[in-house]
Amino acid sequence: MSDSTYKKMAGTSAVFLSSNYSGASPVERDGLTWSAKELHLDQLPLQLQEKPSMANALALEGLEDYDVPSNGDVRIVTSINVKFIYFEQINGWVQQLG
Repeated sequence: MSDSTYKKMAGTSAVFLSSNYSGASPVERDGLTWSAKELHLDQLPLQLQEKPSMANALALEGLEDYDVPSNGDVRIVTSINVKFIYFEQINGWVQQLG
C-alpha cells in the first residue's frame, strides 16, 4: 500500500478512491492525489467490521447523521462495486485494496 495513490471522489469531502481505479472515473478533476503515507494508511485498523452496502459514495458521508461509522467499518459502494474502510484518523473512507 505504500506506493498507492488516491483521489477524492467527486462531491465528497473525505472519500478516497485509488487513482488506479479502472472504471468510470467518479473522482474530482483537479488532479490532486494523496499518497498512502499522507493518508496514514499504514495505521489502518487490523480489525474490520463488514457493514451493509451503500448505493454511492455520498451515502457513506450521510452515515454521520444516523449510523455513525466506527474505525474499521467496511462498506461496499454498489454503484462502483468497491469496498471502502472508514478510517477514524482521517475521518474518512478509503478504498480497500487487495
